[in-house]
Amino acid sequence: MAGTNPYVEAVTVKRPTKRFSVTVIKEETGEKTVVNVDPADIPYGRTGLDGSILDIMLGAGIDVDHACGGVCACATCHSHVVEGLRSCSEATDDELDQLDSARELTLESRLSCQCVPNGTENLVVVIPAWNKNMVSEGH
Repeated sequence: MAGTNPYVEAVTVKRPTKRFSVTVIKEETGEKTVVNVDPADIPYGRTGLDGSILDIMLGAGIDVDHACGGVCACATCHSHVVEGLRSCSEATDDELDQLDSARELTLESRLSCQCVPNGTENLVVVIPAWNKNMVSEGH
């Protein structure tokens, strides 16, 4: 699923102009994956905002649940940006409203479909242990 949510305000974000990396840590397994992001390759797909953390992760083959298709209509893609958060787009009121329903909310919590890094810093993103797609994982 992809597209836009007609009930949320359109977002304009600063796109990166230089390469940066996103280290994704799956909390449940401790598995770390480093994704080198080239701004010329953005967008990777059609899920989430172009260049969002979700777009980057899915483009790198990292599975993260995103029940609404990345249109800011749920909180299943909730992740923790533990390094590099200053380089990310500001959370909108719509994103904050969705985060209100997220589990394990922290000061570093963002919806990965809405969080777009501008490339001025490398990021470290933690996917919480509870975030897993039970269908794709065969449970």
